[in-house]
Formats: sequence, structure tokens, C-alpha cells
Amino acid sequence: MLVRLSIRDIVLIDRLDLEFSSGLTTLTGETGAGKSILLDAFLLALGARGDSSLVRAGEAQGQVTAVFDLLPMHPAHAAAREFGLDTGDELVLRRVQMSDGRTRAFVNDQPVSAQALRAVGAELVEIHCQHDDRALIDPSAHRALVDAHGGLAAKAAETRDLHAALQNLRRQLAAEEARVAKARAEADFLRHAHAELETLAPEPGEEEALAERRQAMLRAEKVAGDLRDAMAAFSGDHSPASEIASAARRLERRLSQAPRLLEPPARALAGALDALGAAEQALEQALAEAAYDPRELERLEERLFALRAAARKHQVRVDDLAALTDRFAADLAALDAGEARVGVLKEEAGRALDAYRRAAEALSAARRAAARKLDALVDAELKPLKLDGAHFKTEITSDPESGGPDGYDRVEFWVQTNPGSRPGPLTKVASGGELARFMLALKVVLADRGSAPTLVFDEIDTGVGGAVADAIGQRLARLAARAQVLTVTHAPQVAARASRHLRIAKGAAGGKTRDNRVATRVAVLEQAERREEIARMLAGATITDEARAAAARLLEGAG
Repeated sequence: MLVRLSIRDIVLIDRLDLEFSSGLTTLTGETGAGKSILLDAFLLALGARGDSSLVRAGEAQGQVTAVFDLLPMHPAHAAAREFGLDTGDELVLRRVQMSDGRTRAFVNDQPVSAQALRAVGAELVEIHCQHDDRALIDPSAHRALVDAHGGLAAKAAETRDLHAALQNLRRQLAAEEARVAKARAEADFLRHAHAELETLAPEPGEEEALAERRQAMLRAEKVAGDLRDAMAAFSGDHSPASEIASAARRLERRLSQAPRLLEPPARALAGALDALGAAEQALEQALAEAAYDPRELERLEERLFALRAAARKHQVRVDDLAALTDRFAADLAALDAGEARVGVLKEEAGRALDAYRRAAEALSAARRAAARKLDALVDAELKPLKLDGAHFKTEITSDPESGGPDGYDRVEFWVQTNPGSRPGPLTKVASGGELARFMLALKVVLADRGSAPTLVFDEIDTGVGGAVADAIGQRLARLAARAQVLTVTHAPQVAARASRHLRIAKGAAGGKTRDNRVATRVAVLEQAERREEIARMLAGATITDEARAAAARLLEGAG
């Protein structure tokens, strides 16, 4: 709850420090005393839009600090942590308004954006007036209020979780179907290409080996003719070996006649014959090695050209064809697996949809039951608030075809303000005063569910008096038993119900009287002062004894 509010240099407020407690606190004062300024300052601390006109004349800046004492598990702590803020037992919201229009915001002395300040402030305080009943205007808030009243948090959370799981499966299914569709469009090509490459059966390094073998065969074809020509010199009648052998035999026959003379040439001729034999043998070996089967060359070239053609077709290197074959096989396998995966995901998505529908239908039924109870409880509060013939109705429209995280239901608060009139949305049918009273009835019913710990009501009793004002006071007091309630009021019946009464008035600014400036002052009233203030509210400018007696009776009756 709010425990302290400090304001510095905001419009008519020069320096103000207020302490707050639980229960119902009323703020009263004459028109123009500064009640709206106090509220505007509080709103500034909660993240409302800044305005340079809020800064007190002659000052460079104004500042508002609101201190809240909270339980450790209060949602405001979670809201603060979402923005990376440290929290403790207290949350201190501070806003500085510059005279040039700029603002600065802080939570526990940590600088934050205005958005973060608003998010935290929304968990701490609800402000209601005749023209600012935001929780009643927004149908999404209506659904949350019905859920809170019916204790449906667990059912709603289960529905949200099941919807999230369903959406996740649907995203997976869509992605898998897209992948399978793309693969299926290429399936014919994949199967044909894979079969072609599988038949070709390329191996890494095969191109280099085939190319080297082909070059060797082509080189051998070019030199084979020269080798055959050389071999031809060793055959026929004019073979040099035959002539040299014949000459060597003649010399050997005459060797005994002139050994010294013939022995050297005879040895030389014998060596020549040996050399010619070695040459002939080398030529024979070379011819044998150069010999090849033209059909082998043809087969080799066909293989090499087939590999290179496949590489060009698939725009890869020949050495990568083997890996490409494996990849095509994997893609085909993935296609089969993807189609199987699509089937599995469809089954899972179907089961998830069934589970979500069951949860959403159960939540919808529970909402309708909770709405009937809520309608009855709010209706019971209307007659004392001078809404005798009015009825409150929670309109629930369900559309299973457009289910979302919160289920099938669109929830909106409707009212019928007079018998025979057509019911319609609360904010379109009810007048400003009626709207405030409908809101009060609803807040009394929902006080311990779905409400911030501090509720502020700004003149919701405007235009009513007597028994209606007393009924409003009674309900504010009941509401204050379960939440901290602050109300700005002109109704003495409401003021009499307060556990704490603050009077707002204007007076001379302390220490600054020579410039005739005034400042808003707030006084905490004791019992006698309360009676005097309530008497003023009853009588006006001239307080009579009768007014004081009536005020005493109001206070006694309220006690």
C-alpha cells in the first residue's frame, strides 16, 4: 500500500509530505483548494504524461515521490524485475518534472523510462473517476476480472499453456511441410540424378588416374612407329648384325695368320654384335610396353568423358561426384523422413488442438458460471446506490473458430439502466454518475480479486447526496477493509466513514509571503476537527450548531 507521498514545487504545492495508512482515507476541501493538483501529482509519480505547467511558477523543476510497502510476492516486484530493476520490501517511485517539459523517472533510485514507471505503477494503484474508468472500458480487462472473481487463474493458465503448445506445434508443422514440399518438388530430379550417379559409381581420385593412364597410352602410340622402324633395321637381308657377324667370322678365320693385327678389330666386332643384340632386346621390350589395346583406350576415354560430363552437369568437381551421390541419397532419405515427420506432427497437433479445445470449453463454462454469480452480487449492490431498476450483466460471446491464448470468449460488461430499456455496453449506456456507481459496486464485489493494493476514487459521489452518498460511503468503507482506499469527496456522508481524514486548503507559502504566493496545505484532522469539517460540508460557508450536530450524528452513525 501507499505509505508516503512527498511533493515538491508542483503547481500550488511548494512542499508537502503525507503519511498514509490502511483503511479508508478521505480528502476534502473547498473547490480550488488543490485536491485535483494533489491527484495530478500522484499520477505523475505513477507514470502519467508530464507537463511543464505542473512545475510551480519560478522553479526549475518539481518532484513527486511515492513510497509503497508491499509483500514480497506482490506483482509489482515482478513488473519491476522485467525492466531489470532491483526491489526490496519497499518500492519508491519518483518523478522529476522540468520546467522545460522534460521528465526523469526513478524506481528505488534506479533511472527508468516513463513506460517502466507506468508498468510498475499500474500494479500498485488504480485510480477511478467518472471519466476515467479504464478497467471498465477495456473488454480485455473485463475477462480478467471475471477470471479473478471466479478463481479461474489455474484454468486460464492451463488454456494459455495449451494454446502456446498448439501454436508451437503448428509452427513446426508448417516449417516441416514447407521443407517437404520443396524436397517433393525436386524429388524426381533427385531420384533421376541419384540413379545416374549411382550407376556411374564415381570414386575419389579416379579422374586423375584415368587421365594419367590415357596420356601414357597416347604417348606410347606416338613413339611406337619409331620403335618399329628401328626394329626393322635388325631384320631382313641388310641387317647390320648379319653383315657384322659375317665380317667377324672372316677375321676369325684369318686370325692365326696375323694375330697381332686382327685381334683388336675381331674383339671390336664381337662387342658390336653384343651391343646390337642389347639394342634389339631394348627395342623389343619398348615395343612390348608401348603395345595397347585400342578398345581399352576407347573404354578409358568413355569413362573419363562420362565423369567430366556428370561434373559439368552438376557443377561440381569430378572428385566431388562421389560425395554428391551420397548427398542425393541423404536428401531422398530426408524426404521420406520428412514426410513421416509431417505425419507425426499432424497427429501431435491434432491431440494438442483437442486438449486446447477441452480446456477452452471448460474455461468458458466456468466463466459463465462465475459471470452469473458476479452479476447477482453486483445487482445486489445497485439498489442502495439509487440504481433500483438497473441490472448488471456480463455478456460472453464464444467463438471456437477464433480461439486464442485466453480461450474462446469475448467478455464485456453490459448494463440495463431502467426497466424496459435495451441493455448495452456499460460505457455506452451509463451516464457519468451511473458509471461511477456501477464501478463502485463492481469494485466492492471484486475488492479482494484483481485489484491493485491502493484504490483512489476521485469525486465519484458528485451529483448525489443523502442516502445515495451514504451508500457510497458504506461501500467505500467495506472496500477499505480489503484494500487501501483514498477518496476525494464533497459528500459529508462519505467523509464520515473514513478512518483517516485529510483536509486540503490554500494558505500563504511559508517563507515566501512577500511575493503573495499561496500554497496548498494538507492537515490530518482529529475528531473535533473532523466534525467541524463535515459540518462545513453540510452547511457551507456559515457553520451552524445544527450542522455541527448533524456532523456529530454522521460520525457517530459511521462509527
